[in-house]
Amino acid sequence: MDEVKAIFEPKSAILIGSSTLREKVGMTSPQLFKDVIYNMKKFFHGKTYIFDVDASDRSLNELPEVSELAVVMLPPEQSIFMVEKCAQIGVKAIVIITGGYKDFQREKLVKIRERFGVRILGPNTIMGVINTANGLNTTFEKGVMPKKGNIAVISQSGGVGACILDWACYYNVGISKFAFMGDKIDVDDVELLQYFGKDKQTKVICLYMEGIKNGRAFIETARKIVKEKPIIALKGGITKESAHRAKSHTASMAGTDEIFDAALRKAGIIRVENVEELMDAAVALSKQPPMRGDNIAIVSNVGGPAILAGDAVARSNLKLAALTEETKRKIESSYPGVDATNPIDMIADARADRYAKVLELVLSDKNVDGVVIINMLKSCFFEPKDAKIIPKIAKKYPNKPVVDVPAGGEDFALVYKVLGNTNIPLYNLPEKAVKALKVLRAYGKIVEKH
Repeated sequence: MDEVKAIFEPKSAILIGSSTLREKVGMTSPQLFKDVIYNMKKFFHGKTYIFDVDASDRSLNELPEVSELAVVMLPPEQSIFMVEKCAQIGVKAIVIITGGYKDFQREKLVKIRERFGVRILGPNTIMGVINTANGLNTTFEKGVMPKKGNIAVISQSGGVGACILDWACYYNVGISKFAFMGDKIDVDDVELLQYFGKDKQTKVICLYMEGIKNGRAFIETARKIVKEKPIIALKGGITKESAHRAKSHTASMAGTDEIFDAALRKAGIIRVENVEELMDAAVALSKQPPMRGDNIAIVSNVGGPAILAGDAVARSNLKLAALTEETKRKIESSYPGVDATNPIDMIADARADRYAKVLELVLSDKNVDGVVIINMLKSCFFEPKDAKIIPKIAKKYPNKPVVDVPAGGEDFALVYKVLGNTNIPLYNLPEKAVKALKVLRAYGKIVEKH
C-alpha cells in the first residue's frame, strides 16, 4: 500500500500543467493549473514543485528531488507522455485530473503502470485528492479546504464529490480525506477502502459509486472494515437510462440495482438515497455510538414536532420506548404540568435545567436505546446557550446515541454555533434526526453480525 499511501501522504509533490494550453472542450486550462498551484502552496505542508510544459527550460530529471506524487493536468496524449516520464524517474503515484480519454489511451496508461509499477488515480478525477491532515489539496476550487475531521469520502464522480465537498464546507463537517476516483484504470474502490480502513484519521467512510470492477474483492474488503469503521454508500445509475450514462461518464460497469443492493448488504455497507442523507448519516456515525436496540425516546419543548418525530420513528421500523413507571413518576413529580408519556412534551418554557433533568432520567431508563431531542427557539423560552447542557448529560451515557433538532433555519444556525463542534449531531427537521438514529441502529446490527 506504500504507493497508494503516496497519493495522500507524499513528502513532496510535482504539479504538471501548462500556462498557455487551453482545450476547446476539456479541463486543461491555464486557470485550472494556476488554481491547483495556489491551493497546494497555500495548504500543503510538504514541498510543491511546478513543471510548466510550455515554460520550463529544464526536464523532470533536473528537479531538486524526485517527488512521491505527481499531479497531471494536460490533455490525454500530453498526459500519457508526462506520466511515462514521471514513472521513469521513480515517481510513486500519479493523479490525473483531466479526462476525455479513449479506450486505447487508457490502455497506454495501464501499460505504463504495469511496466514501471507507478500507481495511477484517474484519469478524469477532476479534482484529485484532499488530505486535511497534511494540507494536500489538488482541487482547483481556489482557497477551498474543509475543516479537519474523521469522515473520508470516495467519489467516482467529480460533480457529486464537489457537491459533497461544498456541503462539508458549508456545514463545517470535519473531513479526513477526499478521493475523486474518476475512471479507475488502476487504483479503485477496493484499494482506497483498504487504505482508509487503516487510516488513523478516518472513522467513517462515505462512497459515491456508479459501478464496481471487482465485486468479490470489494465485498470481502468492506466486510473486514465495517467491524471497526462504518461504510455508507450512495449509488448512481440505478435506472436503465442513468446506468447507461454512468457507463459513459466514468467508464463504469454498473450492474442491476438489485444485485448491487444485495452486494452492499452482504458487505455490511449502509446504503442511502441522496447526498444529504449521506452527510447526515456520516455526521451521526462520526459523533455517536451504534444504537443497540430499537427503542427511541423523544424529548421536546414543543408538541407538534415531537409528534412528527414519533411518526418518523414508526415509518423507520423503530419503536417509541415505553418508559418505566419510575422514570415517568420522577419527571411528572418534578414538573407537574408535563405528561411524561413518550414523546415527552416538556412545554415551551423549558430551559437548560429542565432539559438536563429530563434527559438524564430518560437516558438512564433501561427501556431507552437512543434519544431525539427537539429544542425550538421560536415560540419557546429556550435560548441557544441552554443547549450546552445536552453534550454534558449525553457524555454520561456513552453507549446511547443522542441527536438534536433545533428545527427550522435560523434556529438551527443559532444552536449550531453552540453545538456544532461537540459530539452531538444536529438536524433541522425531526425526520432527519430519526433517520440518523435509524442509521446508527443499522450499524449496531452490522457490528453485532460481523
